[in-house]
Amino acid sequence: MMCDERLFEPQINALNMPCTVADLSGHQTIEALAEHVLEEAPLRFALAGLSMGGIVAFELWRQAPDRITHLALMDTNPHPDAPERRTQRWRQVEEVLKGNLRDVAVDSLKPFYLAEQNREDDDLLGVILSMAMDLGPQVFERQSRALSARPDSVPILETITCPTLVLCGREDRLCPLDYHALMAERVPRATLCVVEGSGHLPTLEQPDAVTAAMRSWLASD
Repeated sequence: MMCDERLFEPQINALNMPCTVADLSGHQTIEALAEHVLEEAPLRFALAGLSMGGIVAFELWRQAPDRITHLALMDTNPHPDAPERRTQRWRQVEEVLKGNLRDVAVDSLKPFYLAEQNREDDDLLGVILSMAMDLGPQVFERQSRALSARPDSVPILETITCPTLVLCGREDRLCPLDYHALMAERVPRATLCVVEGSGHLPTLEQPDAVTAAMRSWLASD
């Protein structure tokens, strides 16, 4: 949520292969976002999604499993939105639409997004805040609506048959390790990777570890 291609910039630069970052800013349902991705994607592709991207990845699997060769589910949540989280989302949307996007973003950055050792990293914080501010309040509202109405993806985990990387930061408080242990247990060909020294955004917090995990995943068959 509220991220762009900068979220995966270290991996794109390191993997040395054609990469496309999907635009998840233009629709307010997970189903419509997945349809948009499929319209732009190659006929067959490896798919990596982090957080909201992982939630859209579940829907992509529902809609077009035969097009996905490999799947990476990173710091994501297979469960539907909890009622208390929905309530919090609408409070945040109200604040954002009043012009307080920066305050909402800053309030959530350090305590929830990053590992303890990374919470004073001004460069990292600056990238995260810049992505949110560049996308703007209307995208925040659309993405909040999409996430609040997302379907339960736990029932489809056992249908995911391609090589699957389940990766999370050890200190992720938004999508904790137990979510990923469940996914790794239910997905038949899953490999669990826990990234030390990382919270919710390991692609930026520990980019080399994530790139190494992705290289191994992409080489699997």
